[in-house]
Amino acid sequence: MLSAIIPPALLTLALLAVLVAILIPLGVHLGFRAPRLPTKASPADLGLAFESLDFSTLRGRSLKGWLLPAADATQTVIILHGWGSNAEQMLPLAQPLHRAGLNVLLFDARNHGASDGDSFSSLPRFAEDLGAAIAWLQRQHPSRSMQIAVLGHSVGAGAALFEATRNSQINAVISIGAFADPAQLTERYLARLHLPRFIVELTKRYVEWVIGHRFATIAPVNSIRHIPCPVLLVHGDQDRTVPIEDAERIAAAADPAQVRLLVIAGAGHDSVDKIETHADELLAFLESVSPATKSTLRSEDATS
Repeated sequence: MLSAIIPPALLTLALLAVLVAILIPLGVHLGFRAPRLPTKASPADLGLAFESLDFSTLRGRSLKGWLLPAADATQTVIILHGWGSNAEQMLPLAQPLHRAGLNVLLFDARNHGASDGDSFSSLPRFAEDLGAAIAWLQRQHPSRSMQIAVLGHSVGAGAALFEATRNSQINAVISIGAFADPAQLTERYLARLHLPRFIVELTKRYVEWVIGHRFATIAPVNSIRHIPCPVLLVHGDQDRTVPIEDAERIAAAADPAQVRLLVIAGAGHDSVDKIETHADELLAFLESVSPATKSTLRSEDATS
């Protein structure tokens, strides 16, 4: 009966449009939802003194974290985990930084660890949460905020690079395992589903609409061109989630006087343990860009 009123071809297109309009949002919100890894340990398990944090971010959400204070240190390294991870997973990297005499702040982004949930997670929301952590540190610990470095992993690395384009309080960035372009990352993720090209394009446009940013605006390969502070890109040559070519693209787009690439042999995307063994190189980078770090590390050497 309906086909007598509407031509079959047009009816098919209409049904396809309705199907796409339902399945793309459903697939995005389910398929790209960040898994929540519960926090099971604290810095105390590594013998580290710490202060528990609870501070606000956008949309009235609360974030949880830890501050590892170092006596008389005026520089703080803020560590931001990756997608589906939490602050606890980054403690192995925090330990050598703190041991070197630096304050370290770790926190869980929204929808991660012990922090509040929200409607979705995204690179821009990771960046908003990072900005909230910086603002909290400056309000509550101004003497520890003379120099602020940010260390991010994966999506957290992309967020650190994005936030550094607009937050002058960031003096240095260590980016670990950042992808070059979220559009390309989305295509790689969807490739295994063998979807028609137009579905992939519609999915990318829908994600941009949801997060409120065009991919080109937040892509690390573009952000790197607008960061005024020094950046150390760290990437494992065995990374199967984000290939080393992404790091090379970001480095190639940057000012070589401001950005350098450290390749970790044998490290995969989540090889925090292998990156931890290169802590001296991370500290050397921080020392090269911050007089405060240099004096702190020399003081630490003198007392050790």
